[in-house]
Amino acid sequence: LPLEAGPFGRCQKRIFALFCLVSMPWAGVYVGIVFQGFTPDHWCRDPAVVERRQACGWSLADSRRLTVPGAAVERYEVDWNRTALACDTRELDLGTTPTTSCKDGWEYDYEGRQSFVTEFDLVCSEGWLVDMYQASLNVGFLVGSIAIGYMADRFGRKMSFLLSNLLNGVAGILVAVAPNYVSLLVFRTLYGFGVKGGWVAGYVLITEIVGVEYRRTVGVIYQMFFSVGILLLPLLAYFITDWRWLQVVITAPYLLFLSYYWFIPESPRWLLSQNKKAKAVKITEDMAKENKMTLSKNIETLADDNADFTTASFMDLIRTPKMRKHTLILSYNWFTSAVVYQGLIMRLGILGGNVYIDFLIAGLVEFPAAFLILFTIERVGRRLPFATANFVAGVSCFVTAFIPDSMFWFKTVVACVGRLGITMAFEMVVFVNTELYPTFVRNLGVSVCSTLCDVGGIVAPFLLYRLAVIWLELPLIIFGACRCFIVEEGDLLKTCLSETCPVTKCSSSRPRQSKTSTAAVRKSNDDKRLNVVPCRSGSLAFLAGGLVLLLPETRGVQLPDTIDDIEFPDR
Repeated sequence: LPLEAGPFGRCQKRIFALFCLVSMPWAGVYVGIVFQGFTPDHWCRDPAVVERRQACGWSLADSRRLTVPGAAVERYEVDWNRTALACDTRELDLGTTPTTSCKDGWEYDYEGRQSFVTEFDLVCSEGWLVDMYQASLNVGFLVGSIAIGYMADRFGRKMSFLLSNLLNGVAGILVAVAPNYVSLLVFRTLYGFGVKGGWVAGYVLITEIVGVEYRRTVGVIYQMFFSVGILLLPLLAYFITDWRWLQVVITAPYLLFLSYYWFIPESPRWLLSQNKKAKAVKITEDMAKENKMTLSKNIETLADDNADFTTASFMDLIRTPKMRKHTLILSYNWFTSAVVYQGLIMRLGILGGNVYIDFLIAGLVEFPAAFLILFTIERVGRRLPFATANFVAGVSCFVTAFIPDSMFWFKTVVACVGRLGITMAFEMVVFVNTELYPTFVRNLGVSVCSTLCDVGGIVAPFLLYRLAVIWLELPLIIFGACRCFIVEEGDLLKTCLSETCPVTKCSSSRPRQSKTSTAAVRKSNDDKRLNVVPCRSGSLAFLAGGLVLLLPETRGVQLPDTIDDIEFPDR
């Protein structure tokens, strides 16, 4: 069909440009927690001291000195109503004053900004609830990608894309106005239900309407706009100081995408697979007209040999040997890529330093990955760059862990190479996935395989934060034979490379952020800086790279239309 209308004419370019915009707000949804759920430096609140601070013009540091001792989870037990508290407190010594637990909430050093952490007081014993914010999104991804993937194969790419954006707009606004944290998690789950499924439906549609020689280019650039969203997010978060308004700005594009109803067609390839030849021909004719192409007489004889058996089901993905192999290998690669990538991005939020600049730098690292893919995959194929990216990520994880801090620049370069490798692997698994499934089950296949990404997203925050707090070695026990360590993203961003980073008693909950120290999890009786955390990435990446070599090469191969095209490619 793309050959009849032109492989990448004006029509396809217009549609592709519209779909690239869809990737940008998804970045805000996926990793917006870094800013929306930011945990600033905090301490116990004493209402009497707050009142005097406002009257006397004290700084936050002055009121903190009068409120808490060294530990932020305690405060001085003083009845300020019975104690004369003058504005000049330089001579006041509270060293022998008894302390008590926090009773009146928390104060935050956040320069007039507000995250949902500061609004709902999700610190210390409640810190684990912040992990639920990201986990609930991935639960939505998990269920929604399968449901919308099935809808896209059953009812069409266009309709599923539009319905998902309607859900995204409604759920996103509900997140912004959520009155409490429980409702926030519910709305966040609904938000995730539509976001990923709609993005995948758009990806599949655009790859189905372009010629085979342009398929890899549109696939990589479509994902590269996610990295554009990564770069825009810290700029938006810097100027929008309230997490609720930031949520509104992230959601607004999804409402605008509803206008695509008038600008994008249904996939002719999908229509043909559903035995809707008349509609497929009509759309192809319209595309050819816009591309100033003339259709050949072959358009009247187009047919899908599998059209009578095109009801997509999960069993189609595992019934035959090669389909089953593809499903298992791709699912594992989704899991590996997503867990490592999402973990590194989320870790930026618990590092010291300027989170906006750190996030921007981390986003810039992703762009070379897209250009490397575009440069290599049509010259050497898909399989070798895909496997190499996984191997490079694994080697970099191991090597970086054992490079001494005194070799800072060498350590930074190796860490950058690792981040580049896992980004490249993540981008490649998406479009390789679409090339290894037939048309009638392609959207469902991508959605099912990518659910392993969502499983990793659900589990990762609890593995990284909760288990390491209970016992530093516990994640190693969970991961079994994995003996790899991955350097924290802070090493890349020059954070806490050589100094000790003390943690308050609040470290028994979610790691906190501070202007002067990293909030990495570490043993309470060990003042040695933890610059590595237990991880799956090295071993997982090695195994993922080896499994990729078992997949068939798809360079220059037409998208398969039937299962027989997969099982018997040489026919």
